[in-house]
Amino acid sequence: MGKIPGSLLILNGKSAGDETLRAAIALLRDEGMDIQVRVTWEKGDAGRYVKEAQQLGVDTVIAGGGDGTINEVATALVNCTGDNIPALGILPLGTANDFATSAGIPDTLEKALQLAIVGKAVAVDIARVNDKTCFINMATGGFGTRITTETPEKLKAALGGVSYLIHGLLRLDKLKADRCEIRGEDFQWQGDALVMGIGNGRQAGGGQQLCPQALINDGLLHLRIFTGEELLPALLTTLTQPDDNPHIIDGKSAWFEVSAPHEITFNLDGEPLSGEHFRIEVLPNALQCRLPPDCPLLR
Repeated sequence: MGKIPGSLLILNGKSAGDETLRAAIALLRDEGMDIQVRVTWEKGDAGRYVKEAQQLGVDTVIAGGGDGTINEVATALVNCTGDNIPALGILPLGTANDFATSAGIPDTLEKALQLAIVGKAVAVDIARVNDKTCFINMATGGFGTRITTETPEKLKAALGGVSYLIHGLLRLDKLKADRCEIRGEDFQWQGDALVMGIGNGRQAGGGQQLCPQALINDGLLHLRIFTGEELLPALLTTLTQPDDNPHIIDGKSAWFEVSAPHEITFNLDGEPLSGEHFRIEVLPNALQCRLPPDCPLLR
């Protein structure tokens, strides 16, 4: 068998002491795989490590962490210039792992690492907000964003993704809609939104299927808005409702513009962004990603 090209694992600092991960990396190294590891400590580390990976000439940069880590690494890869830009591999180590779950990334460390290193790389889209900030999975706004931002770390560590639902039920005192206007290609809506999801991927908030039909290589973003008095039943049924529900608005477009008369906040794969106007557009085929051959997010 030929030599397997090198990989650089960018590991979220929270997982640096994971003995199971250490053992999995050691096993793959014993099998001849060249895996280098870098650990993040603060914002901006992932970007510096991606530049180092490009200089080293590795074929793959593996994002080891949750949705925020994956998005930070993906964004850094999209911002790379020149030749020999590495592909993105995914090692889900976060609380919710929304993007990895919907993409069908294996749960076990060994299988996820193998896929990240030797899996086939395919071109995938990423979304960009206000010509600056990116997200690979989803931008969420409204009540759901406030809940995911405020859910205590200890609760997330103990219960995983269901912690967002529990915390949401406990904080219904913060139930408040955001008045806004949303435009896209052949789409326009104005009203009060309790929850908004603009998805390149399908789920957020620990398994909530906000954009269940989204694909990451179709050049489109999917929009879902929950309006009216339907938030509590939506939470209790993990935000899935019949297609004919009058309190759900759906749309598809290569771009969306969201305007509000007051400041609102979007959560971009864990990164909050506040303002009164957002332009969110898809960047087709923006990076290469190693995904399962039967990945549900590919058309």
